Amino acid sequence: MKYKFGILFSLVFLFNCNQTVKNDKEITYVENTNSMEDIELEILDFKSFEPYLNKEDNQVYVINFWATWCAPCVKELPAFEKIHDKYRNKNVKVILVSLDFPKQYESKLVPFIKDHKIQSQVVVLNDTDSNTWIPKVSEEWTGAIPSTLIYSRNNREFYEKSFNYNDLETEVEQFLK
Repeated sequence: MKYKFGILFSLVFLFNCNQTVKNDKEITYVENTNSMEDIELEILDFKSFEPYLNKEDNQVYVINFWATWCAPCVKELPAFEKIHDKYRNKNVKVILVSLDFPKQYESKLVPFIKDHKIQSQVVVLNDTDSNTWIPKVSEEWTGAIPSTLIYSRNNREFYEKSFNYNDLETEVEQFLK
């Protein structure tokens, strides 16, 4: 039951895959027709993404797992963007890990990033073996999103819930003490 969502996610992900990750890391440039700028998507399998989960420097990492098709995820994203803006010069790094389906990168994810003026780092996790990588993120994670990992060199907490700005800021502040 714990990995019920993971299995469902894997099945849907497998059927929607039309892009594979080559050499463990792929960067896709998608032309944005709304402006002169292109959006660069860093598309990683879990092996390439895993180092983001275990950095041992002087930063606090706020890693949010989300997707454009997840209404609670979309609702909480402004809180993460506000944390990014307020704390980026205070050793806090926000990383938004998209779990969108490969077929939707160009049609949904890129326009979403552009339309919402996302400034935090966006990483796309394209790895269909979610039953293997979900427990590596956290043994507590059932696979539901939104979920957030906040960690520093000395502290690590996982949250399988939605955040509003005040609650997220309270958690981040605990890591800065």
